[in-house]
Amino acid sequence: MDPKQDTVPMNSQVASDGPVPSKTAARRRRTACLAFGAAAVLVALILVVLGFTVFKPKKPTTTVESVSLSDFNFSIDLLPPAVHINLTLDARVAVRNPNRVGFKYDNSSVLLKYRGEDVGDAPIPAGKIGARQTIPMNVTITVMADRLLSNGKLLSDVSGGTVPLSTYTRITGTVRILFKIHVKSVSTCDLSIDVGSRSVAKQNCEYKTKL
Repeated sequence: MDPKQDTVPMNSQVASDGPVPSKTAARRRRTACLAFGAAAVLVALILVVLGFTVFKPKKPTTTVESVSLSDFNFSIDLLPPAVHINLTLDARVAVRNPNRVGFKYDNSSVLLKYRGEDVGDAPIPAGKIGARQTIPMNVTITVMADRLLSNGKLLSDVSGGTVPLSTYTRITGTVRILFKIHVKSVSTCDLSIDVGSRSVAKQNCEYKTKL
């Protein structure tokens, strides 16, 4: 036997089971991943900039446009001194959303106060206001006669011809711009009810909104 036939060259290599990825293909994948990551960061930055410029959250406002008496009856007993009163107010409330996105508000209410004490209320059901829209709401506030009559100053106010009242409207909700932003809008109105004309003689309102 020829010994040369059994000799295996020292520098020979065993064939691999599959193709070996080239350095060029790996570099391309790495470049693609970096480009995708950079694009994602750029999109996130654009969204953040838009969120605090074009879509910057603005304060929704609640205003009381008008308050009128729909029912007002009273009588005074001299002996013993007593006041009997039936009072119902109609209020027109407007909620304005200046944002470029919708504003969802929760169940709210309008409170009627007499010398700091709650004497009536009217519910405002939850809802949604579209972008840059204003929604008017008509609410009817019925006075709780027992609470009103329990105040010792009512007799002197009715006798003097003017009953001071105030309304307190509080609406809370959320605006979603990238994330939820909680909003609280409050309006307070001081009213003077003229007993003789049975009408609202004076009205002065203040408005506050917090993000």
